Amino acid sequence: MSALIHRIATAVPPFAYHQEYAADCMKRWVKDRVLQRMVHHVYRQSGIERRFSVLPDFQPGATGGIFGEQPDGTLVEPTTGQRNDLYRLAYPALVEDAVRRAFAQTPWIRPGDVTHLVTVSCTGFCNPGPDLHIAATFGLRADVERYHIGFMGCYAAFPALRMADQFCRANPDAVVLVVGVELCSLHLQIKPSSDLLLANALFADGAAAVLVSARPLPDGACGARLEAFATRLVPDSARDMAWTLGDRGFDMVLSSYVPKILALHARHLVADLLAGCREGGSGITEWAVHPGGKAILQAFEQQMGWSGETGALAHAHRILRRYGNMSSVTILFVLEAVLADPAFAEATQVGALAFGPGLTVEFAHLTLCGTRPVALPTEPCATHQSASHA
Repeated sequence: MSALIHRIATAVPPFAYHQEYAADCMKRWVKDRVLQRMVHHVYRQSGIERRFSVLPDFQPGATGGIFGEQPDGTLVEPTTGQRNDLYRLAYPALVEDAVRRAFAQTPWIRPGDVTHLVTVSCTGFCNPGPDLHIAATFGLRADVERYHIGFMGCYAAFPALRMADQFCRANPDAVVLVVGVELCSLHLQIKPSSDLLLANALFADGAAAVLVSARPLPDGACGARLEAFATRLVPDSARDMAWTLGDRGFDMVLSSYVPKILALHARHLVADLLAGCREGGSGITEWAVHPGGKAILQAFEQQMGWSGETGALAHAHRILRRYGNMSSVTILFVLEAVLADPAFAEATQVGALAFGPGLTVEFAHLTLCGTRPVALPTEPCATHQSASHA
């Protein structure tokens, strides 16, 4: 029996920083004129208008944060331990917001129905962690099965959904709650590295909760049937995207060649992934792609002939523009919008792609089902009042 996504709900943290403001801060911190010009170019070409963060540190006049500035404008960076301590303190409000919204929008599933809890994160470590916090906060049953997918990067939502699908296929009564939370902004670093400058321009914070079950959708609800999953490794690309622990946060390797590598392999990858789908994936008419960056979306548009911001990848561009790259939860923001788009009829088949370290490509095949909404969902609200800088 196939599993259904009954609901995807998303949340963002309190503080919104516009990309132009973030670029001005970065140019003040890097000092070197060549790097300042690089920052100016990268931020202007990012396709991002704003990003959300749990950090209030970069508001004018902010004090008491983990980042600081010396009198000459040099950024004072925290240790990995200090960053991780803030992860432990900041994630609860964000995951609570996403999970609460998921249950509020899905009254036919209650917390006591959840049989399996899968958490996803690559930006912090603590135990007790998000799984135990969610179980205690929402009163999940004492025998709920808990699993954590950690440090896989931007594609990790798909292994989590694959697990949920397998649980539901094995037990038709299973109800799986998948929760992802990423606090990427904690790992801001100032180094003379093009990889880190690119990462600083892209990454942001967010959370998402997904309710998955083989139970039928009630009348008036909309969701998506999980049809198939697949994964592939792009050859000779492991060195171009990597993620490891450093003394001043997590060190990111994010080569500017990643979009070119994906463009080189795009047609073969997509054909290979679709080969395992029903009827070779010929019924797929819409695509949801992880917006790892504007250049990645453009690479697939050019190689696959997909239309851009007004077409197949419109939601991916919109999420990138309004939220940036939130690592593993970003594709869930995209899927939330796709599943609730009234322009897509019931039974529309969707192909979804995400990318991460390895270089790994994850694929999911979904079919929209249930009653389509009459309007797009509202944007996720910040967990508290948002501070925004123009």
